[in-house]
Amino acid sequence: MMHRRALLRFAGAGFAFGSLLGPGLAFADVDPAVKSVQELCDTLIEVMKQGPKLGFDGRYAKLDPVIRRVYNLPLMGRLSLGSGWDTLSSEQQQAFLDAFSKYSIATYASRFDDYSGERFEVDPKPSPITGGVIVDSKLVKTDGDPVVLNYRVQAADQSWKIVDVYLTGTISQLATQRSEFGSVLHRDGPQALVDLLNRRVEEMKKPS
Repeated sequence: MMHRRALLRFAGAGFAFGSLLGPGLAFADVDPAVKSVQELCDTLIEVMKQGPKLGFDGRYAKLDPVIRRVYNLPLMGRLSLGSGWDTLSSEQQQAFLDAFSKYSIATYASRFDDYSGERFEVDPKPSPITGGVIVDSKLVKTDGDPVVLNYRVQAADQSWKIVDVYLTGTISQLATQRSEFGSVLHRDGPQALVDLLNRRVEEMKKPS
């Protein structure tokens, strides 16, 4: 997903950050939406620091359960296809969701591969929006201006899950994917889209 180069390219699904929670605020008291994002960031920091030692497969294995837990990948997959989702059979929908989930996790495993002192912050007070909240965060680099990253989080399955990420508060990951995925689906069909995502996963496994 991923720091310096990925943050500049916004090619991934999310970002790690350190908490802005005050020293007297227990984790149990944290807003549930923030807590979901915090679980992601804690894992990302751990993976980054062990990145080269773990290798791609090790990073993927550590990230897989957490990303599936804190992201609503099935909903994000459906939204990334827009109206094209309804044109797929149930088998094609499941094949796409499987490929989309693996691609999302692999993107993190590929790009969050090292650590060089960046600091990430998250606002402990989410902003309410229709259907959920926005959790604001920023990347504070060792030099240069902070990079603003906002997470859209919604209630789902008795928890709160991330459904979109915005770079500089405006560039939506889902909107970017919808444009690309919709084009491939319309031009080449559902199997070509699945094959594209699977091929990208295989490419990310290769050492850079």
